[in-house]
Amino acid sequence: MKRDVSSRIVLTVTETADLVFAIAVSSLYRATESFTATLDGVPVDVSELPDAHGGRLHRIRSGPGELVVSYTASIDGEAAPLQTGETELLIYRRPSRYAESDSLAPTAAAEFSAAPDAASVLTSVAAWVGTQLAYVSGSSLPTDGAIRTLLNRQGVCRDYAHLCVALLRASGIPARVVAVYAPGLSPMDFHAVAEGWVDGAWRAVDATTLAPRSTLVRIATGRDASDTAFLNVLSGRADIASMQVGAVADVLPDDDLTRLVSLA
Repeated sequence: MKRDVSSRIVLTVTETADLVFAIAVSSLYRATESFTATLDGVPVDVSELPDAHGGRLHRIRSGPGELVVSYTASIDGEAAPLQTGETELLIYRRPSRYAESDSLAPTAAAEFSAAPDAASVLTSVAAWVGTQLAYVSGSSLPTDGAIRTLLNRQGVCRDYAHLCVALLRASGIPARVVAVYAPGLSPMDFHAVAEGWVDGAWRAVDATTLAPRSTLVRIATGRDASDTAFLNVLSGRADIASMQVGAVADVLPDDDLTRLVSLA
């Protein structure tokens, strides 16, 4: 499968800022790519840093002005998965800032304790979250976690992913959030899905059902959105003026939601 992805972020920097972008695809892919950054039309220095699970961060120290960051990649074929150790599985069993699995343990027990195996829990959690929430753009705050999402009964992709992750962890299944490019997504944007450790592999679930899982392209992977945000402003002030995201695939298959799918 061939996939082409892109993003263009325009920031208005009003105070000298230290910025970290997570918009490049995982280093595990065979990709032809380009990453550029300009401040008021002049190229600026970009440093690339390795992140967890093949992710890559791009750090820019920018003075005031209009900062334009552009990324394109063409991915041909699949990527081999990274090895997963016992320590990593323990980390993804723990509660985290946006996935409060300890507080949601009673909900998980009430809803999923009768599931016969981990695969059934995985698909049941995704289906349950999909029916409990309404996808409403702009309905949540960047600081909202899984509990607030469940109380509000609405959210966007990161909220769906956080609730899935929290319920999976509360059910004893290691789980994490993945930021992805998503061919087929409408309206197009950065997307977030959940992964659960089932039958010796990471399996992707997307309770929004907005894009086929087999076409997703991994960007960043972590405990929750605190590890996977496309932009972190470490210091200074920078506001998003505009953003465009693109993702297309030469094949856009149907997604059988009962099937276990691992991100390639």
